[in-house]
Amino acid sequence: MQRHWRKRRMEAFIELMRLKQGSRIIDLGGLPEFWETIALDLDITLLNLPGVLAGERGAFTRQYQFVEADACELLDLADNSFDIAFSNGVIEHVGSLARQKAFAKTVRRLAPSYWIQTPSMWFPIEAHCNLPFWWFYPPSLKNAWIRRWQRQGQEFKWKQMSETQVLSLGRLKTLFPEAKVYTEYVAGFPKSYSMYVPIQKERSRQ
Repeated sequence: MQRHWRKRRMEAFIELMRLKQGSRIIDLGGLPEFWETIALDLDITLLNLPGVLAGERGAFTRQYQFVEADACELLDLADNSFDIAFSNGVIEHVGSLARQKAFAKTVRRLAPSYWIQTPSMWFPIEAHCNLPFWWFYPPSLKNAWIRRWQRQGQEFKWKQMSETQVLSLGRLKTLFPEAKVYTEYVAGFPKSYSMYVPIQKERSRQ
């Protein structure tokens, strides 16, 4: 099911962003496998924290550039180095509100166009822990679940749920004020939001 949603989301990305052959894309926090099913010839740079992609640089259908850095800190990359800054389910994991703001600043600095996807708190089932309406639990109940996952050795769950800071649509609009919103619905519920600024259409020559 996740594969289906991802395929549908990428189809929307290609259409709404007016993606073109040769587009230079920087994927903040992405993996090579994410781009392997797209037929367009793209120039893709993957930026991740040091060590995250260790062992991931194998044989793929396209060439990738790899950068190890923190997208919330000053990067040694010039303004508008890329056509598109892309991120799928990352901004909610970068930490504090200040780091989310720094992440958004990096996105807007590196490219004139961008696509930033993040889950919606209003979707009934939380994607990382599979519990209903997790974001509306009182802190005491959240902490009880986190302690339970720690005791059970479920490192992925307790780390994800103790560090994730889901963003409201209002905050996303504040961080990305010029962006349009693509809302992904499942069974009538908003599953995720993508803030996007498409590639500008080239003006026809007179």
